Amino acid sequence: MPWRLIGAVSAALLWLPCGALAQQEDHARLDPHAAHRQMMQSQAEPGAGSAGIRIPDTRLVTQAGDEVRLASDVVGDRIVVMDFVYTTCTTVCPVLSAILSQVQGQVADRLGEDVVLVSITVDPQRDTPARLLDYSQKMRAADGWYWLTGAKTDVDDVLRALGVYTPNFEDHPAVVLVGDAASGEWTRLVGFPGAGQIVERINEFSAARRTQAAVTE
Repeated sequence: MPWRLIGAVSAALLWLPCGALAQQEDHARLDPHAAHRQMMQSQAEPGAGSAGIRIPDTRLVTQAGDEVRLASDVVGDRIVVMDFVYTTCTTVCPVLSAILSQVQGQVADRLGEDVVLVSITVDPQRDTPARLLDYSQKMRAADGWYWLTGAKTDVDDVLRALGVYTPNFEDHPAVVLVGDAASGEWTRLVGFPGAGQIVERINEFSAARRTQAAVTE
């Protein structure tokens, strides 16, 4: 299925008259996922803050119930694709998970080796390891695709460090991070990137690694 959907909600809302804003607020109360549905009509674009991301070495828990450190145990020095979901979401999250599932299929021979996929829940109070395991199985997640939860304070600290925290987890942004943990280079894709767009970025990071290795030989 092609995922050519859009990036972020338009800032044009800031220019709406007060009456129109009131209508938007009323609609949002009736449909808390309205903003997400609007996001799903946009194409993903690199967002601000693509550089300078630092992965915290926070203790989290995998879908298998294993305690891990995010930076040292999960990410390491690999190329990473990371998204942020919750299992009861019916709008944004299934789309993001389906995109990562497509990415998994395209990098299957590298998954868990030099490439890792990471899905972090934004609702750790309800998303237990067992719930994440069930959800990940529905996505046919293979080894090398981590689904992470943990204590709410720890997960919130991670989300803040990565620039995706929202007080109400249902309002979390549609964001995919793609980065090379070894070089510290990252791209923040705001919205719904296609699997091909993500894989292209993975391949660019891999090519940069090969070039750097050739230079240092």
